[in-house]
Amino acid sequence: MPPASLPKVSVCLPCYNAASTLPAALDSLLAQTLPDFEIIAADDGSDEADGGATWDVLCAYARRDARIRPLRLAHQGVALAWNAAVEAARAPFIARMDADDLCLPERLEMQVARLDAEPRLDLVSGLVRFGGDRAERLGYALHVDWLNTLLTHEDISLNRFVESPLANPSVMFRREGVARFGGARPNIGLDSACAGPFPEDYEQWLRWLALGARMAKVQAEVIVWNDPPTRISRTRDEYSLEAFARIKAGYLRSWLEERNPRHPKVWVWGAGRVSRKRLDPLLGLGLVIENFVDIDPRKVGQRVHGIPVLPREAVPPHAPDGPFLLVNVASRGARQEIMQWLTGLGYQPGAGCVAVG
Repeated sequence: MPPASLPKVSVCLPCYNAASTLPAALDSLLAQTLPDFEIIAADDGSDEADGGATWDVLCAYARRDARIRPLRLAHQGVALAWNAAVEAARAPFIARMDADDLCLPERLEMQVARLDAEPRLDLVSGLVRFGGDRAERLGYALHVDWLNTLLTHEDISLNRFVESPLANPSVMFRREGVARFGGARPNIGLDSACAGPFPEDYEQWLRWLALGARMAKVQAEVIVWNDPPTRISRTRDEYSLEAFARIKAGYLRSWLEERNPRHPKVWVWGAGRVSRKRLDPLLGLGLVIENFVDIDPRKVGQRVHGIPVLPREAVPPHAPDGPFLLVNVASRGARQEIMQWLTGLGYQPGAGCVAVG
C-alpha cells in the first residue's frame, strides 16, 4: 500500500468475550469526525462462553467498513493482545480503545490536532466522562473526577504515584513512542519488587514517564468510561489495590533516589493502618521511615512499629537537606489540604514532598 493511503490513526482495541458491548464501541468509533483511521480489533481468544460471538461481531463490522481490521489471537491476556494490535498498526498515531467504552465524536480529531501542534508531546489523553451510576460506583466516579484535574505534563507526572493518572482507553501516542519506551509487559512479576500480578496499563505509563515521555490532556471529554460489574479492573487480581502498590514501588524508589538527598530516609504523612499497608512493597525495597505525621490526636505522640507519630506542627520548613515527605492519605480532600499546608512551608511537589496515596 503506498504511503499516501496510510491512515492517520490506528485505533487498537483488544477484546475478550465482548460481543454485548462491542457494537456500541465500534459505532462510536465509526461516528468520529476524523474519518482517516483504521481499527485494529484483536479478539484475545474469546472462550467457549462467548461461542464465537465476539469474532462474529468483528467480522460483520469489517464487511461493512474496510477500516476495521480484525485479528484473531490465541488467548494470551490483554497486554499481549494490545501489543499485537499495535504491531499490526500502520498509522503514525496510535489510540487505545476498550470494548466496553464509548468514544465521543471529536476524540480522534482533537488528539491528532494536539499532537500535530506540539511535536514534543509523546502522548495525549483527555477528560473522561463517568459512565455508570455515580451513587453506586462513587469510588470510581471520584477517581474520574481526580483524573480530570490532571491536564498538564507536570500534573500527570507529579501525581503518577497516587493512582494511574491516565484512563487507558483515552490515550493516543506517537508510534515511535513504542520503540523508545516499549509496549505493554505481560502480566507476570517483573522482579522481586513485583512478585505478583500487576496492572499492565499503569506499569506502561509509569515506565514511559520514568524514561522521559511527555504527556498532556486535551481539555475536553474524549470517552465515556463505563464501569460494568464485569470490568476486569474489578474482577482480576492484577488490578487489586495490592497490585497497584507493588508495581509503583520500584518506580517510586528510583524516583526518590534521584530527588531525596536523604534517601532512603523519609517522613510519611499518614499513620493509619490502610495507609501504612500501601507502603509495604516500598519498605521491602529498603525505604526507611524516620517519622510519621498525622492530625489524629489518638495517633499523635504514639509510636507505630517503633516509629514516632508527630503532629503536623513538627514538620520543619523546607530545606535542601531537610526531610522528604511522602503524603500517603486515602482521602483526596485531605491530600489537597496537606499539600497546601506543605506549600506554605516552602515544599513543592517533587521538591521535598510527593503524594503517593
